[in-house]
Amino acid sequence: MNTDRILVVDDEAALRRATRTTLSALGFVVSDTDCGETALELLRTERFDLILLDINMPGVNGIETCRAIRARSEVSILMLTVRGRAEDKIQALDAGADGYVTKPFDVNELVARIRATLRRAPGAALRSEVICLDDIEIDFGKRHVKSGGEITRLTPKELDLLHYLVSHPNTALAHDKILQAVWGPDYGNEVEYLRVFVNQLRKKLEPVPSRPRYVITEPWIGYRFCMPQP
Repeated sequence: MNTDRILVVDDEAALRRATRTTLSALGFVVSDTDCGETALELLRTERFDLILLDINMPGVNGIETCRAIRARSEVSILMLTVRGRAEDKIQALDAGADGYVTKPFDVNELVARIRATLRRAPGAALRSEVICLDDIEIDFGKRHVKSGGEITRLTPKELDLLHYLVSHPNTALAHDKILQAVWGPDYGNEVEYLRVFVNQLRKKLEPVPSRPRYVITEPWIGYRFCMPQP
């Protein structure tokens, strides 16, 4: 029996009802609320495996709510964004969401994205190893990067992406191969996911993010993690 718990956060009552009915019929345990403030309160007292979070809500909007959730939790987050607004999608990923689904969405697409995200939810097995790059230390077990004595935490998807890149050092990895390995087999064309997350990784990892030393762009192909020779 499916025991995954999902919280739907959207100010459209009809969408919440339809989503709750569909997901409940598939065996998910579903709660819902119409605002970010209540979502944050629920997270203090209840456990959820995934949050569906609308980007455009009155009061505390979806981006602010996502940042607040990510500051305290590694729960999976899928944002509901507006079709055709590329800036919404970039903001959602930049705020710490694992991915997004655009409105109006096909219910089968939504369910596929939910299942793919849950399969790669925080807590998936990662090697508890420490990688040292000059004066930078990547601790996968503690989920952070340490540079100059300063510790910077990684979001779940940043950690997954970095782990995959590090596991294939000095190898040009295609966009679709990275997406399918980190996000799931239903992905492959969402190159904007990689642009945003690689940019975030460079800010946390690279001494000079604008001149990356480790996470290198392979033009028209994908990315390569440059592992210094011992």
